[in-house]
Amino acid sequence: MRVSVCKVYMVNNIFSMIAFSLYIHLVLTFTTVYGWSWECNNYNGYCTRVITQSTLTPTYPTLEVCKLLCGEKDHLNLWPYPTGSITSEKDILLINSQNIKFELQDTTTKTFLDDVVDYFRSNLNIDKSSPCQDSSNMIIVLQSMSEDLSLTLDTDETYSLKTSTLDNEFRVEIIGNTVFGVRHGIETLLQLLVPYQKGDEVCLATLKSVQVYDKPVYRHRGLLLDSARNYLSVNTIRKNIDAMAASKMNVLHWHITDSQSFPLEAPSLPNMTKYGAYTEKSIYTSTDVEELVAYAKIRGVRILMEIDGPSHAGNGWQWGEQAGLGNLAVCVNQQPWRSFCIQPPCGQLNPANPNMYKVLQQLYGDIQQMVPNSGIFHMGGDEVFIACWNATEEVLDYIKDKPRTEETFLDLWAEYQNKSVAVFDAAIGNDKTRIVVWTSHLTQPDVIQKYLPKERYIIQTWVPDTDQDLITSLIKLGYKVIISTKDKWYLDHGFWGSTSYYNWRAVYNNKMYSQLHQSVLGGEVCMWGELVDDSNVESRVWPRAAAAAERLWSNPQTTARAAEGRFFSHRERLVKRGLKTEAEIPQWCVQNEGECSSYL
Repeated sequence: MRVSVCKVYMVNNIFSMIAFSLYIHLVLTFTTVYGWSWECNNYNGYCTRVITQSTLTPTYPTLEVCKLLCGEKDHLNLWPYPTGSITSEKDILLINSQNIKFELQDTTTKTFLDDVVDYFRSNLNIDKSSPCQDSSNMIIVLQSMSEDLSLTLDTDETYSLKTSTLDNEFRVEIIGNTVFGVRHGIETLLQLLVPYQKGDEVCLATLKSVQVYDKPVYRHRGLLLDSARNYLSVNTIRKNIDAMAASKMNVLHWHITDSQSFPLEAPSLPNMTKYGAYTEKSIYTSTDVEELVAYAKIRGVRILMEIDGPSHAGNGWQWGEQAGLGNLAVCVNQQPWRSFCIQPPCGQLNPANPNMYKVLQQLYGDIQQMVPNSGIFHMGGDEVFIACWNATEEVLDYIKDKPRTEETFLDLWAEYQNKSVAVFDAAIGNDKTRIVVWTSHLTQPDVIQKYLPKERYIIQTWVPDTDQDLITSLIKLGYKVIISTKDKWYLDHGFWGSTSYYNWRAVYNNKMYSQLHQSVLGGEVCMWGELVDDSNVESRVWPRAAAAAERLWSNPQTTARAAEGRFFSHRERLVKRGLKTEAEIPQWCVQNEGECSSYL
């Protein structure tokens, strides 16, 4: 009896093991062959993650493929979405990633476009490459209507993209009014090409027929990076430029010096970094700057360098007396700092010392060699602390025949500004460059016309959203403005003092002053550098800066709620390009659109 029971137990155990093995086999087969896929809800345009089963509803192997086909046809999951016309057929075509060829014009633009081709190949959204059967070859035609290679505030970035299919050849024609329009068209094409797994093969999937006409609403679409408070490596700056290019931003506003440090190597003024750099390795050489300028240009980004003054200038300027030039700056590192500046350490340029202007001219000349003049230069001009000059004997001697009133000090500040522009013009050899300054006491509507001619100056506003009257007044007076809304686009806020953190929705919903007003050149999001360095600046900036990128490219009438699916997709693109971006929502919400609309 015991033997019989044992045999029955063994037989049952064997059957259990066989059943378990079969179950594991089925699970592995199901997971490998079917696994997760995505289904399009044509009612709301959302892609939802499902387990593939026999169904009449089409499913797609990846979320990226689903989002090409699902949703509003005038978006195509692009970021920023185009401002012009879009037509497309919701039909997938597979591309052989190993057989992509380019046709370029044999003109002066060819070298630049060759670099754009290299950029395209390095950013193809594909993890591996293997022969892809039953797929089309792709030919990409790039054409610029202009041979002008200069990148300025007035550069035309318009482009069109059109596809066609003949036999086994998929043809993409990208035409730009300039090479920078062509570059933006390439960026759009990269977003339209997504991986498609076929067994061991990886193809590229795209829409069979697409036509896009696109151009930005605003000419100035910027990100400010501050590498003076904390040094940012050249590689970190490059990665931010990469993210800007992916988002079609076109201005890196480089706040490179401040009272804390002077890390910019000026070949004719070696004492600036000797006295001002944190370490001998925390320096941007002229070669570093030139290479960054070239790197950025291929990505459609121009570098707008800011040398702040007369305030925010301290360390790096202390060598004047030893060199027989007198005090180039005053109140440097003076304590108690609250009596001499807005933020420690203190320091302001010395408007009473003529040698200071000679040094400025040399500095501007060196910068001109590193950053070719693009017709615009930033001179800072914010947070001048009158109490510093009012406590400096040589400054008081300089204005001794005038009353010690606010107007006298504003006159002195304006004198500094006019002399600085004069030596800038002398250094670069022309007087046509537009000068950007921050809003300040000098730019108040009741005094600005006395001090700053509207033909020469662009005003960058950093007032809160509630202070639209200042922007209105400046525009009515005829000034061009760049908007950096302090309580929406200051990305350093929320980590110090009583400031608030602005999530991507707040950044996106910051409506520009007017889409149609020509006096608004554009805007910038700003990452001031007190609390960021190489370890965290990418995640503090991205993907929030990309929300501003669409605001500045398209200035959409809809809110962040309508854009969130495309935004989360774009964040995934940035991650795949190696950016350490901040997570905005759980991955489940990305994979199940519309299920987390009230999250956060």
